[in-house]
Amino acid sequence: MLFGADGKLWASSGERQKFDPAQNMKSNLGKILRLNDDGSAALGNPFYEQGGVTAEIWSLGHRNPLGMAFDRKGQLWVVEMGPKGGDELNIITKGENYGYPIVSNGDHYSGQPIPDHHTRPEFKAPEIDWTPVISPSSLIIYRGQQFPAWQNKALIGGLSSEAIVVVDLEHKPVKEVQRLEMKQRIRGLHEAQDGSIWVIEDGPNARLLKLSKKPS
Repeated sequence: MLFGADGKLWASSGERQKFDPAQNMKSNLGKILRLNDDGSAALGNPFYEQGGVTAEIWSLGHRNPLGMAFDRKGQLWVVEMGPKGGDELNIITKGENYGYPIVSNGDHYSGQPIPDHHTRPEFKAPEIDWTPVISPSSLIIYRGQQFPAWQNKALIGGLSSEAIVVVDLEHKPVKEVQRLEMKQRIRGLHEAQDGSIWVIEDGPNARLLKLSKKPS
């Protein structure tokens, strides 16, 4: 969850491996939600006039969206865990359907294939996807001064990849440009006011780390 510049609360919700809720407009599972700070649906949402849970929905067709961040232009980006393959980084657009479980660039854990995004162009495809997976847990878009090479780039915490994945958002196609091998599952990232980066690991011996520039 995070608050946007509009003062609204944005929340990502997974479909809890139930598949159908991601396309069910009467469920808030498998969705990106936009809410007022009291938890009510925000005016201006694409399905607001339908009322109820449907009024909360900003976008649908998500599997397991996790980290969320706004770029310097105010565009919302979200990382999403795919099934067996097909982890995603998405631009979130008002009212869009991202296709899960009808399409995915991964397959079911059973091995049963899922049609790829290119087979159903009516669904919004990810800006970039990963197979093998990175298991994205968290996302920041770096704005600090300590690491100039990362400014306006996405930093994604990876669980199974045990890495911080750096993605260039400003050139098309969006692409991974660096991978910092951390040798531990990365659960969370946070940019501090001084431009350093806090990193929280995942696991029984997890540590809280601080990344900062080398002293000159």
